Amino acid sequence: MGKISLKVEIAGRTYPLTVLDSEEKIVLKAVEDINKAVALLKTNYAVSDSQDLLAMSSLQFMLKGASKKIEKEIEPIDYSSIERALQEFSEELDQLD
Repeated sequence: MGKISLKVEIAGRTYPLTVLDSEEKIVLKAVEDINKAVALLKTNYAVSDSQDLLAMSSLQFMLKGASKKIEKEIEPIDYSSIERALQEFSEELDQLD
């Protein structure tokens, strides 16, 4: 896997990056998403400072990522093995009568 050099523009500033070939699309999509978030915040709020907009965008992305992580961590409990054990126990008790 080779590396490539990119110049990306985020919130009006250009940044040089070196990324793996396989990461290029992911990086460009991330840059696009960041710029969309910055533009949306700039439109909806009375904020024009790029640093403030980037900070607010970062917070939004982190909260979004954290909520997805929490959703993945909270898995429904599988009670099927407990239900089977109780059913078997109930059947054994029925046989005692």
